[in-house]
Amino acid sequence: MNAVLVQIINVVVILLFVVFGAALLTWVERRLLGIWQDRYGPNRVGPFGSLQIVADMIKLLMKQDWVPPFADRLVFIVAPAIAMFVVVAAFAVIPMAPGVGVIDLNIGLLFFLAMTSLGVYAVMFGAYASDNKYALLGGLRAAAQMVSYEVFMGLSLMGVVMLAGSFNLREVVLAQADGWYIVPQFVGFLIFFMAGIAESHRTPFDLPEAEHELTAGFHTEYSGMKFAMFFLGEYVSVLMTAAMITVLFLGGWLGPAWLPPLAWFLLKTAALVLSMILIRGALPRPRYDQLMAFGWKLMLPLALINLLATGALTLM
Repeated sequence: MNAVLVQIINVVVILLFVVFGAALLTWVERRLLGIWQDRYGPNRVGPFGSLQIVADMIKLLMKQDWVPPFADRLVFIVAPAIAMFVVVAAFAVIPMAPGVGVIDLNIGLLFFLAMTSLGVYAVMFGAYASDNKYALLGGLRAAAQMVSYEVFMGLSLMGVVMLAGSFNLREVVLAQADGWYIVPQFVGFLIFFMAGIAESHRTPFDLPEAEHELTAGFHTEYSGMKFAMFFLGEYVSVLMTAAMITVLFLGGWLGPAWLPPLAWFLLKTAALVLSMILIRGALPRPRYDQLMAFGWKLMLPLALINLLATGALTLM
């Protein structure tokens, strides 16, 4: 009974951490971008604008829950729920510290890849159900982008699997006790990092919702809480990508004993999240054909070369 209670507490705490962490990230990002771009970020509501999150939540909750009369109602409503569910579900297999995690799966890495793959359905459903040409174009862009970059993401992880000899994420962390995999798998780290940004539709890979071309892309017709679920899902995806990089390449919770394991995991994840925000403030958005060419002509060959080299060195 005690073990079940501990597991339930684990699930609730991690779920709250993910949702509230994503909400906090919306404020952190706007503040940091303001500092880096030498302008004001949120600075009116609460200390340092920290209550801006609450103000935004109230605004979204008060908005009319409107479904366009020309939309496919059921699919239109289900799409944002899928977007939120798949990224939260992916956190179930991420081990944050010894004894801190929802479930310890032998195929944890495959489960993570499966959940990220399902995210494309949310985008396509929302785009199709909206019956809007801008939404449909955004959905087609997102489907091509996500399916393409999933290939590179999966290939970039095979080197880590070879070195650790397991798909279990907890075992992958423990296998890095003698050295983080970012050193032998630096190419895989870079590919996974870029593919994670593309999967999250983050700048500079936010072509599916490019406002200068497609209004808001696949969520043009969404408002209120449905829009909030798409919006929050994107920030949860950022946290998930950073947490997975920490587990796979940066030794997870491993670190000097003067900080607890969970603190090391959170510090590494926070540093990666901040680097993603900095990329948004520093890089311009490419054309869509450049984005796809970058993936298939550069990232795919690099991922295959990394895979072959890792395999050869492992056999030797």
